[in-house]
Amino acid sequence: MKKLRLGVQLIFTIVTNGYVYGFLQGKIYQGNLKYVCVPGLNCYSCPGAVGSCPLGALQALLNQRGFQVPFGALGFLFLFGSFLGRFVCGWLCPFGLVQDLLHKIPLFRKRKRLPFHRVLKYGKYVVLVLLVFVGSSFLFGGFAKFPAFCKFLCPSGTLLGALPLLGSNEVLRSQAGGLFFWKLGVLLFLLLLSVKVYRPFCQYLCPLGAIYGWFNRFSLVQIHWEEERCTSCGACERACPVGLAVEEISRSPECIRCGRCVGACPGKCLHFSAIVRREQEQPGGRDNCTEINNS
Repeated sequence: MKKLRLGVQLIFTIVTNGYVYGFLQGKIYQGNLKYVCVPGLNCYSCPGAVGSCPLGALQALLNQRGFQVPFGALGFLFLFGSFLGRFVCGWLCPFGLVQDLLHKIPLFRKRKRLPFHRVLKYGKYVVLVLLVFVGSSFLFGGFAKFPAFCKFLCPSGTLLGALPLLGSNEVLRSQAGGLFFWKLGVLLFLLLLSVKVYRPFCQYLCPLGAIYGWFNRFSLVQIHWEEERCTSCGACERACPVGLAVEEISRSPECIRCGRCVGACPGKCLHFSAIVRREQEQPGGRDNCTEINNS
């Protein structure tokens, strides 16, 4: 499962950032594919990006004059959220891959969570409201029209967009100021923290993860737990990189569906499945579900 996920992450990152000419010339691809969003964080300004970031698209639509509901971007997020939930975070996000690779570095004693996790995990919802919606004036009708998340925080944009562009464009390097160095500091802090703590940006700051997390409980793709076969050995909980109990796996907004629990379960009580029909709870106390098993 680990090798499969790493392969999918690498392939998806290469495909969605495969505009090699952009890296060589320091120019951004501006073809028709840029009108299409990819599901994970994928900065529009990355020289190799062939698609757009859904958060960037959402903020751009919110920045338009007058009050307009961004149906296109919201529909895109609803589509991927209802189908995959935070599977997008675990398998399809380039910056998630960066954090995964850094966490493999054999330095420091590894931690799954930061202290005060129960409070800090709500940070991504604060970022979503303040930097994505309020910063783009959706709530205050023209108060401050700019993509605040992209401008002040997004580490993916700094790593995959700003740094490659500055590295190949002398004019841009001469214009780098305090805002760039602020974002560079945020990026370096998160990258260093990723060596010790598993995916700190995903757990505590990512507004896209906050959106997809809302869909985890009812998205089509799930990690199904066969409770009647479970021996409560705790292998899945020990394997979970974000420290979830077996009852929380897949359903919790914090679960990125990385599949480590599936590979760790000795009794094969956990497996990916697609729920295609859910009825009301039956008198016997269990949900009547029809599933398509993917394992």
